[in-house]
Amino acid sequence: MHIEIRRKNNGKKYYLAHSYRRGTKVRKIRVYLGADLSKNELSKAKKEAQKKLKERLSEAQKIHDPLKTVLSKEEINEIEKLELRANIKIEHLSEDEWLRFTELFTYNTNAIEGSSLESKEVNRILEEDKWPDKPKEDISETYGVAKAISYIRKTKEHISLPLILGLHKMVFENSKPFAGKYRPKGLEVVITDGRGGIVHRGAPAAQIKSLLTELVNWYEKNKKRYSPLVLAAVVHNQFENIHPFQDGNGRVGRLLLNNILLKHKMPPLNIELKNRQEYYESLRAYEKEYNLRPSIELILKEYKAMKKMLKKR
Repeated sequence: MHIEIRRKNNGKKYYLAHSYRRGTKVRKIRVYLGADLSKNELSKAKKEAQKKLKERLSEAQKIHDPLKTVLSKEEINEIEKLELRANIKIEHLSEDEWLRFTELFTYNTNAIEGSSLESKEVNRILEEDKWPDKPKEDISETYGVAKAISYIRKTKEHISLPLILGLHKMVFENSKPFAGKYRPKGLEVVITDGRGGIVHRGAPAAQIKSLLTELVNWYEKNKKRYSPLVLAAVVHNQFENIHPFQDGNGRVGRLLLNNILLKHKMPPLNIELKNRQEYYESLRAYEKEYNLRPSIELILKEYKAMKKMLKKR
């Protein structure tokens, strides 16, 4: 760590900076200390900034590799055993089943993020185009998610930066002014719990594009190496760690998860609102320990539940 000084308009601005290597490139993280500081002010500001810089450096390095290390044979075998026990069948849904899935997924994925719409209201919007007396943003995002599901059914693309931006724009084009746009530089994301503790810190905005590119490259390199469940879980969890958008990351991440499952001829997946806490815990297990097992177990649990729900119609 070192102090950088930038001169502007006969004044001085101070930054605490640190350089680190990522692959063949050297990158730098800076924390602004202040302008025209005395020695004592600079020393105090430096001490306060050191912790913040270390946190940002930790986040940048932690998000770098989706699996951190290659899965061991034992871990792969364990996941394959879980999949075999679940007896997931490759199946093609009928149009009626796709409608039922679309309604289930749209309701749950929006409800997880706080939508006020009830399940029956979502069904009436999608089947009859009838709007309840609820916020227009919630109604718009109902149509948006359904449109995105229709799109991933048809596209041949597995994952790419244009696909990620396109899905975000589809879902939020009539509800959010930043639809289809990454977080701008300087806009950082910190998610806290009810007590003010940090639950999740997104990647620095300046690194979003490069991190997503790394994720896409990782998938292309490993899409024939790992099982579809591992691929889908890693891409989804890593995408949530990066947190590239101001809002809507969860919904786009769950669409990406489904897109990868579909491209590997697997059934689509719905994560239920009632399992929201378990879902969040699985994301934290991956973020903190790169533990993928909770995510795989939740996927298998949701597959089992979805078979029953599709038959209820």
